[in-house]
This record gives sequence, C-alpha cells and structure tokens, in this order.
Amino acid sequence: QVQLVESGGGLVQPGGSLRLSCAASGFTFSSYQMKWVRQAPGKGLEWVSRITPSGVKNYADSVKGRFTISRDNAKNTLYLQMNSLKPEDTAVYYCAKGASDPQGQGTQVTVSS
Repeated sequence: QVQLVESGGGLVQPGGSLRLSCAASGFTFSSYQMKWVRQAPGKGLEWVSRITPSGVKNYADSVKGRFTISRDNAKNTLYLQMNSLKPEDTAVYYCAKGASDPQGQGTQVTVSS
C-alpha cells in the first residue's frame, strides 16, 4: 500500500535552514505529482508546494523564494529545502501524493529563538 514517511524536521532559529525528506513506497512515484502541506498549531492544512512528474514546481506565496521542492525518482524521495525560516513556518509538515490527503505522521518544524 501507499506509504509516505517524512523526516528532517527539528528546532531551528529564525533565518535558519532545514531540508525535509519524504520516502515513498507502494506506488509508481515517478508518475505522480507530489506536494508538501503543513499544519500549524490550531490551524487547518495549508498547501506549501507541489512538483509534477516532469518537474514543474509551484509554491504558496508565503514560501516563494525561500523554499525549494525537488524529487529524486531513482530514490522515490521528495524533498523540501527550507531557507530563511520564520516563526510562522512552525508547523507539522506532510508530503502527499496527487490530490490525496496526507497519510504519514509528518515531521515537526519549529522556528524559534
């Protein structure tokens, strides 16, 4: 079955960087659009970024210019490079396949001094 395992979160100071990873299995990763979404404390899911099978990328305005999504189809892995982090980026980050809701546990990102 579809399995998505996020990792790479942690505590970072404002202005810092983190690289999130999402290991995918149970489906043909290279054939699917993949996305990152996040959920801040007390709020709903917020779409962050997506990448198509051909590598076309889109970003939410709130992260444009700071975050970079990428994928390695040989490793069935999705990435999110996050730079210039802000306290408002604090959230649990999830990856998801296509239009599906997140299925994994997510990875916590906390931006605080």
